[in-house]
Amino acid sequence: MAAELVSRKVDLIVTSGTPSTLAAKSATSTIPIIFMFVADPVGTGLVASLARPGGNVTGFSSLAVELTPKRLELLCELVPEAKVIALLVNPNNVNTEGFVRYAQEAARAKGVQLPVLMAANEGEIDTAFASLVQQQAGGLVVSGDQLFTQLREQIVALASRHAVPAIYIVSGFVAAGGLVSYGIDDQAVPHQAGIYAGRILKGEKPADLPVQQPTKFELVINLKTATALGLAIPLMLLARADEAIE
Repeated sequence: MAAELVSRKVDLIVTSGTPSTLAAKSATSTIPIIFMFVADPVGTGLVASLARPGGNVTGFSSLAVELTPKRLELLCELVPEAKVIALLVNPNNVNTEGFVRYAQEAARAKGVQLPVLMAANEGEIDTAFASLVQQQAGGLVVSGDQLFTQLREQIVALASRHAVPAIYIVSGFVAAGGLVSYGIDDQAVPHQAGIYAGRILKGEKPADLPVQQPTKFELVINLKTATALGLAIPLMLLARADEAIE
């Protein structure tokens, strides 16, 4: 798809997520590229630095990897009795190593066990949840991955079926019935990317536009799901929520 866009000689390419951005960068070194929802643009080689991207690529980082410890911490607040918190990752995601490393550090600090569950398709997600139940996990952290976002209804349904409290990176999971999410305002990013697109189309260079990092993070809780799981949301946590779905 990236090669097709380049062959059409488009003036600008906007991408979402790391895989599509890497594909676009591999396809062209001249057409400007604006990325959205990329966890680690420097670590994956998309840009030279956040302040000075260089080349033809710039955009908006999601900090998805760096927020992993905070998600595990929030889940521990929700289920303080849990001794085992699982982490669901896609082995094909270039950021998986980072997700695992950050989660392991946070789990050690909290004194909980952290089994890592791998899933790269629908069937493997089913298998991962079966493994989660066998390991008697008291909670689940779902890492950031486009596949998981696309299959969020399946993941949310499995978490409900197995009565596993889970935390996600975007509020779309909570809107679909998931328990809680913590991450960036994903509705604002496309608007910001549009502003960058306008500036580039008017003559500015991606190399001169710094990669933007989020400054606002949203905590969304589904109270109906909490009730179904038999969880009492701590008042301090509820007070910090940006949105509570009833």
